[in-house]
Amino acid sequence: MTNSHLPAAKVVELEQQLGDRLPALLLEVRDGLAENWPDYAAFLEDDLDGISGAAALFLHRLIQMATDVQARPLEDEQGLQLLFEQIGGLQWQAGHDLTRLLTAYQLGARIAWRHVSETAQALDLSRELIAVLAETVFDFVNQLSQASTQGYVAAQSADSRARDRHRDELADLLLSERSSMVAIRAAADRARWQLPTQAALVLAGGDAPSSRDVLSRLDSYSLPLRQGTLVGAIVADPVGARREQLRTALTGAGCVVGITVPVEILARSVELTQLALSLRGEGVLRDDPVFVDDHLDTIIVHRDARLLSFLRDQVLAPLDGLPKGSRDRLVETLVSWLRHHGDRVAVAEDLHVHPQTVSYRLGRLRSLFGDALDSPRERSRMLLALAWG
Repeated sequence: MTNSHLPAAKVVELEQQLGDRLPALLLEVRDGLAENWPDYAAFLEDDLDGISGAAALFLHRLIQMATDVQARPLEDEQGLQLLFEQIGGLQWQAGHDLTRLLTAYQLGARIAWRHVSETAQALDLSRELIAVLAETVFDFVNQLSQASTQGYVAAQSADSRARDRHRDELADLLLSERSSMVAIRAAADRARWQLPTQAALVLAGGDAPSSRDVLSRLDSYSLPLRQGTLVGAIVADPVGARREQLRTALTGAGCVVGITVPVEILARSVELTQLALSLRGEGVLRDDPVFVDDHLDTIIVHRDARLLSFLRDQVLAPLDGLPKGSRDRLVETLVSWLRHHGDRVAVAEDLHVHPQTVSYRLGRLRSLFGDALDSPRERSRMLLALAWG
């Protein structure tokens, strides 16, 4: 911007006449705001005296910047910079869109410029100086807009960090068996998360995308979880249509969805969900995503791998002396026979072999296991040891 020399008397007269027009200018701005920004118009009217003082300072700085080559730019005016940063921050805290504030600034700038230009023309100022005044008005308002934008973004970032911290604290409380519902409700209020009646824990496996990618698939009803090795979310009321939405959102993300329980006992579902995640990693559970309540039987059977291994060794002891190939074929036939309740045709279709082959293998199994194949208890033990995973 190029400043233009103006006699001191003219500078004083310009500022004085603009000062005289200031009340009318502010009322015109108020009326212009009333239709689309009634809250701004009400604020201006309620604090007209304070705003008049700020507006007088604005006009003084405007004339100073336009007529004095030594005038400091707005960046050096810490008071004004901070004031308009605070205004931007208040917009975020009030839940207002920043665009409406910046648009209101532009409206004020247009009205201010009309009063400035009419006054300048009445004082017969040069075209060069009028052009400098115009440039100064809109440059000044642009700098004020930038200051408010900085304040808005800073408040938004601070609020986001605080919310994330409160949500982390809430997740910790929900997954701690020693938390009271009083503490959980207070934490939910701080985190601005509506506490549901029931919830489920969603965990992402080591082969899944990053936690941020997994969480981006979930809606605002989900509470992000970053607790040690636990990465995922706490999902509110994942039943009915919400369950199907969750299935769609998490497909391909390598996740396990725990059982749906009342929030006050959510912590008790953690161990079960972790076990399901481990079984998914081992290939025992293959759904995508895995819903724990669909596989409770498999999870129970695999809860203690050592006990399951001991049980398998015990029920398959009659096959110990066979070559590996023969043993594997007989185990495969036994598992299918147990699952199909002895239906040889179904077993043949399941194994893609001829029914006579099934009959031959079952004959061998009977010769090895004897009456155990006819005992309900022994068949139950075999099914428990062999038929899950």
